[in-house]
Amino acid sequence: MKEEKSKKFKTLDIVYIGLMAALIAVCAWISIPMTVPFTLQTLGICLAAGLLGAKRGTLSVVAYIVLGLIGVPVFSGFKGGAGVLFGSTGGYIIGFIFTALIVGLVADKAPKKLWAIILAMLLGVAVCYVFGTAWFMVVYNKQNTTAASLATVLGWCVTPFLIPDAVKIAVAAVLVNRLKKFIK
Repeated sequence: MKEEKSKKFKTLDIVYIGLMAALIAVCAWISIPMTVPFTLQTLGICLAAGLLGAKRGTLSVVAYIVLGLIGVPVFSGFKGGAGVLFGSTGGYIIGFIFTALIVGLVADKAPKKLWAIILAMLLGVAVCYVFGTAWFMVVYNKQNTTAASLATVLGWCVTPFLIPDAVKIAVAAVLVNRLKKFIK
């Protein structure tokens, strides 16, 4: 009986990881046109990690990235392949792993504390910004004859997304707070 329960739990883990990887992909496809269009990927990442915790949440993000790496069009704009991942904005996609890990660790340690989840999501997205911006600068400056300054890159890649990401974090935190009790 105990062995059967263990198998069910492992199966349930795989189902949750797959569902969250699919949710992240769907969130990546939803593009909201503003001054700079943005997707709901951050919302999906924060939901996955907040609901599933560090291990399963991070694995769902890794599964999403691997799907994109092998060519499945799961990234924004229905894109996929190594070219997207190793392109100038690929660092933000890799940064999602760190976001999931940070949010998931806090979700595991303080699952009922909304303020802790919000702070973890803010920190996780900030780490993603740092990693993605550094990656963007390296790739962009290698591909162009005129180097872009940090201020310029922040203006392109971070500043336009601060408010939309804050809204996505608020929505994700409330959803995690309400739905966590239903996730095994």
